[in-house]
Amino acid sequence: MDNYLIGISVLVIIFVVIGILLRKKRSSPVTHFQFSDFDDIKKIGIEEIDKMQDGIDFERYLKRLLVELGYHDAYKTVNSRDFGADVVFTDSRGDRAIIQAKRYDTEYQIGLDAVQQVYTAKNYYRAKKTLVLTSTTYTDSSETLAGVNGVLLLDRSDLIEIIANFKEGRVERAKSIIEREPRLIYAHFEDDASTQIKKDKER
Repeated sequence: MDNYLIGISVLVIIFVVIGILLRKKRSSPVTHFQFSDFDDIKKIGIEEIDKMQDGIDFERYLKRLLVELGYHDAYKTVNSRDFGADVVFTDSRGDRAIIQAKRYDTEYQIGLDAVQQVYTAKNYYRAKKTLVLTSTTYTDSSETLAGVNGVLLLDRSDLIEIIANFKEGRVERAKSIIEREPRLIYAHFEDDASTQIKKDKER
Protein backbone atom coordinates (compact mmCIF):
# COMPACT_ATOMS: atom_id res chain seq x y z
CA MET A 1 0.00 0.00 0.00
CA ASP A 2 2.85 2.34 0.89
CA ASN A 3 4.54 1.69 -2.46
CA TYR A 4 1.26 2.42 -4.23
CA LEU A 5 0.90 5.80 -2.47
CA ILE A 6 4.53 6.67 -3.19
CA GLY A 7 4.03 5.84 -6.86
CA ILE A 8 0.91 8.02 -7.09
CA SER A 9 2.72 10.89 -5.32
CA VAL A 10 5.65 10.68 -7.74
CA LEU A 11 3.31 10.73 -10.74
CA VAL A 12 1.45 13.76 -9.37
CA ILE A 13 4.73 15.62 -8.82
CA ILE A 14 5.89 14.78 -12.36
CA PHE A 15 2.66 16.06 -13.90
CA VAL A 16 2.80 19.26 -11.84
CA VAL A 17 6.40 19.95 -12.93
CA ILE A 18 5.55 19.28 -16.59
CA GLY A 19 2.57 21.63 -16.36
CA ILE A 20 4.70 24.41 -14.89
CA LEU A 21 7.36 23.99 -17.60
CA LEU A 22 4.80 24.04 -20.41
CA ARG A 23 3.11 27.14 -19.00
CA LYS A 24 6.46 28.89 -18.70
CA LYS A 25 7.37 27.98 -22.29
CA ARG A 26 4.05 29.30 -23.62
CA SER A 27 4.43 32.57 -21.73
CA SER A 28 8.01 33.17 -22.89
CA PRO A 29 7.90 35.42 -25.98
CA VAL A 30 9.90 34.47 -29.03
CA THR A 31 12.62 37.06 -29.58
CA HIS A 32 12.35 38.53 -33.05
CA PHE A 33 14.50 41.28 -34.50
CA GLN A 34 12.71 44.42 -35.61
CA PHE A 35 14.79 46.46 -38.05
CA SER A 36 12.88 49.62 -37.15
CA ASP A 37 14.16 49.35 -33.57
CA PHE A 38 17.78 50.00 -34.60
CA ASP A 39 19.07 53.43 -35.57
CA ASP A 40 22.68 52.32 -36.02
CA ILE A 41 22.81 49.89 -38.92
CA LYS A 42 26.37 48.89 -37.97
CA LYS A 43 24.91 47.07 -34.96
CA ILE A 44 23.17 44.65 -37.29
CA GLY A 45 24.97 41.45 -38.21
CA ILE A 46 24.03 38.04 -39.53
CA GLU A 47 22.73 37.04 -36.06
CA GLU A 48 20.14 39.84 -36.14
CA ILE A 49 19.21 39.01 -39.73
CA ASP A 50 18.59 35.39 -38.72
CA LYS A 51 16.14 36.65 -36.06
CA MET A 52 14.13 38.81 -38.45
CA GLN A 53 10.48 37.85 -38.37
CA ASP A 54 9.87 38.17 -42.11
CA GLY A 55 11.47 39.12 -45.39
CA ILE A 56 10.21 42.71 -45.32
CA ASP A 57 12.65 43.70 -42.56
CA PHE A 58 15.44 42.07 -44.56
CA GLU A 59 14.48 44.13 -47.61
CA ARG A 60 14.42 47.32 -45.53
CA TYR A 61 17.84 46.46 -44.13
CA LEU A 62 19.33 45.84 -47.58
CA LYS A 63 17.95 49.13 -48.89
CA ARG A 64 19.47 51.01 -45.94
CA LEU A 65 22.77 49.14 -46.31
CA LEU A 66 22.98 50.09 -49.99
CA VAL A 67 22.37 53.76 -49.17
CA GLU A 68 25.10 53.64 -46.50
CA LEU A 69 27.46 52.11 -49.08
CA GLY A 70 26.89 55.08 -51.39
CA TYR A 71 24.04 53.89 -53.58
CA HIS A 72 21.98 56.96 -52.70
CA ASP A 73 19.12 56.27 -55.12
CA ALA A 74 18.43 52.79 -53.71
CA TYR A 75 14.80 52.18 -52.86
CA LYS A 76 12.60 49.34 -51.67
CA THR A 77 9.71 48.40 -53.92
CA VAL A 78 6.15 48.09 -52.63
CA ASN A 79 5.37 44.91 -50.72
CA SER A 80 2.71 43.80 -53.19
CA ARG A 81 3.00 43.90 -56.97
CA ASP A 82 6.77 44.35 -56.92
CA PHE A 83 6.96 42.31 -60.15
CA GLY A 84 9.90 40.28 -58.84
CA ALA A 85 12.25 42.96 -57.49
CA ASP A 86 12.54 43.94 -53.82
CA VAL A 87 15.27 46.60 -54.02
CA VAL A 88 16.36 48.79 -56.95
CA PHE A 89 19.58 50.80 -57.18
CA THR A 90 22.13 52.24 -59.63
CA ASP A 91 25.64 50.81 -59.41
CA SER A 92 28.98 52.60 -59.69
CA ARG A 93 28.96 52.34 -63.49
CA GLY A 94 25.55 53.90 -63.77
CA ASP A 95 23.75 50.64 -64.50
CA ARG A 96 20.38 50.01 -62.91
CA ALA A 97 20.29 46.82 -60.85
CA ILE A 98 17.48 44.96 -59.13
CA ILE A 99 17.65 42.60 -56.17
CA GLN A 100 15.39 39.73 -55.18
CA ALA A 101 15.97 39.40 -51.41
CA LYS A 102 15.44 36.06 -49.68
CA ARG A 103 15.80 35.68 -45.92
CA TYR A 104 15.35 32.09 -44.77
CA ASP A 105 16.71 29.68 -42.18
CA THR A 106 20.10 28.24 -43.08
CA GLU A 107 18.75 24.72 -43.72
CA TYR A 108 16.52 26.05 -46.51
CA GLN A 109 17.98 26.40 -50.02
CA ILE A 110 16.76 28.99 -52.52
CA GLY A 111 15.25 27.40 -55.62
CA LEU A 112 14.41 28.38 -59.16
CA ASP A 113 11.59 30.79 -58.35
CA ALA A 114 13.90 33.53 -57.01
CA VAL A 115 15.98 33.49 -60.21
CA GLN A 116 12.85 33.43 -62.37
CA GLN A 117 11.24 36.31 -60.49
CA VAL A 118 14.19 38.68 -60.69
CA TYR A 119 14.97 37.83 -64.31
CA THR A 120 11.41 38.44 -65.47
CA ALA A 121 11.41 41.77 -63.59
CA LYS A 122 14.43 42.98 -65.55
CA ASN A 123 12.53 44.61 -68.41
CA TYR A 124 9.84 46.05 -66.18
CA TYR A 125 12.42 48.02 -64.19
CA ARG A 126 14.61 48.62 -67.26
CA ALA A 127 17.49 47.09 -65.35
CA LYS A 128 20.78 45.96 -66.75
CA LYS A 129 21.76 43.77 -63.81
CA THR A 130 19.82 41.23 -61.78
CA LEU A 131 20.81 39.86 -58.38
CA VAL A 132 19.46 37.46 -55.80
CA LEU A 133 20.81 37.99 -52.28
CA THR A 134 20.04 35.52 -49.53
CA SER A 135 20.88 34.67 -45.92
CA THR A 136 21.17 31.01 -46.90
CA THR A 137 22.37 29.03 -49.97
CA TYR A 138 21.11 27.96 -53.41
CA THR A 139 20.08 24.71 -55.05
CA ASP A 140 22.14 23.38 -57.96
CA SER A 141 19.27 24.03 -60.36
CA SER A 142 19.00 27.68 -59.32
CA GLU A 143 22.76 28.06 -59.79
CA THR A 144 22.43 26.65 -63.30
CA LEU A 145 19.46 28.82 -64.27
CA ALA A 146 21.21 31.91 -62.90
CA GLY A 147 24.36 31.07 -64.85
CA VAL A 148 22.45 30.65 -68.10
CA ASN A 149 20.62 33.98 -67.65
CA GLY A 150 23.42 36.07 -66.17
CA VAL A 151 21.82 36.51 -62.74
CA LEU A 152 24.28 37.19 -59.93
CA LEU A 153 23.72 34.98 -56.87
CA LEU A 154 24.99 36.25 -53.53
CA ASP A 155 24.71 33.73 -50.71
CA ARG A 156 25.13 33.75 -46.93
CA SER A 157 28.94 33.89 -47.04
CA ASP A 158 28.78 36.84 -49.46
CA LEU A 159 26.30 38.63 -47.20
CA ILE A 160 28.52 38.10 -44.16
CA GLU A 161 31.52 39.44 -46.09
CA ILE A 162 29.60 42.51 -47.31
CA ILE A 163 28.48 43.30 -43.76
CA ALA A 164 31.97 42.79 -42.32
CA ASN A 165 33.57 45.08 -44.90
CA PHE A 166 30.89 47.72 -44.34
CA LYS A 167 31.39 47.67 -40.57
CA GLU A 168 35.15 47.98 -40.97
CA GLY A 169 34.89 50.89 -43.41
CA ARG A 170 35.98 48.95 -46.48
CA VAL A 171 33.15 50.31 -48.59
CA GLU A 172 34.75 49.68 -51.98
CA ARG A 173 35.42 46.06 -51.07
CA ALA A 174 31.78 45.59 -50.07
CA LYS A 175 30.63 47.21 -53.31
CA SER A 176 32.95 45.02 -55.38
CA ILE A 177 31.09 41.95 -54.10
CA ILE A 178 27.70 43.46 -54.94
CA GLU A 179 28.89 44.57 -58.39
CA ARG A 180 30.90 41.53 -59.42
CA GLU A 181 30.08 39.80 -62.66
CA PRO A 182 27.81 36.74 -62.46
CA ARG A 183 29.09 33.27 -63.23
CA LEU A 184 27.99 32.56 -66.80
CA ILE A 185 27.16 29.17 -68.27
CA TYR A 186 27.34 29.10 -72.06
CA ALA A 187 26.97 25.38 -72.81
CA HIS A 188 24.10 23.88 -70.85
CA PHE A 189 22.70 21.32 -73.29
CA GLU A 190 24.63 18.31 -74.50
CA ASP A 191 25.56 18.54 -78.17
CA ASP A 192 23.92 15.26 -79.11
CA ALA A 193 22.47 14.83 -82.59
CA SER A 194 20.23 12.02 -81.37
CA THR A 195 18.44 14.33 -78.95
CA GLN A 196 15.14 15.54 -80.36
CA ILE A 197 13.75 18.85 -79.20
CA LYS A 198 9.97 18.90 -79.36
CA LYS A 199 8.52 22.22 -80.47
CA ASP A 200 5.02 23.53 -79.99
CA LYS A 201 2.84 22.95 -83.03
CA GLU A 202 -0.25 24.71 -84.16
CA ARG A 203 -3.40 22.68 -83.76
